Amino acid sequence: MARMDVVSRTAANRRLLADFFDGLEEDQLDARSLCDAWSVREVLGHLVMPVTVGLGGFVVQIVRARGSIDRASEALAARLAERPVAELTGLLREHADLKVPRPMGQLADTCLHLRDCARPLGLATDADLADWRAVLDWFTASRASGFVDRRTLPGLALRATDQDWSWGDGTEVAGPSEALAMTVSGRTAALDDLTGPGVVVLRERITR
Repeated sequence: MARMDVVSRTAANRRLLADFFDGLEEDQLDARSLCDAWSVREVLGHLVMPVTVGLGGFVVQIVRARGSIDRASEALAARLAERPVAELTGLLREHADLKVPRPMGQLADTCLHLRDCARPLGLATDADLADWRAVLDWFTASRASGFVDRRTLPGLALRATDQDWSWGDGTEVAGPSEALAMTVSGRTAALDDLTGPGVVVLRERITR
């Protein structure tokens, strides 16, 4: 996808996320997401980090976390999640068009984190197939550092069952685009939506 297409689609997904979170009840917001460290509410906190915390602020948090990017991110997300949901979703809408470095990372974040929250709540809200196609292309072309472990994909062939997309020439793993992307990025919850002899291999790799 061209850079401006990625920026435009990320903006659309931020608005979709804002609508999604605005529609949740308190017990849904407090439910655990597919991200081990975060509730659904804290995922929202994480999603507004790019529009509320500058690079300098994040570096300060990393120092406080003794150099751990993960702990810094978790702490910031938890702190932001203490704000009212309407304030946070308002920030997502207000800054939906924000351009940041590594634009594909932001698009992937919006797709994955929407489903990190919707899946455990049993909700069907999802990103567009075109977005998942772009994410899968990125995951398989670059191994997307920070999203996909470099040991996950060798020897596998991925095939989407909901659109014309495939990658690789190894042992097949087939399923919906969303489930492929979620699993390749380490979400075990999507494994049951996949079929093919490569699922056993993929399961072993993302659960080790």
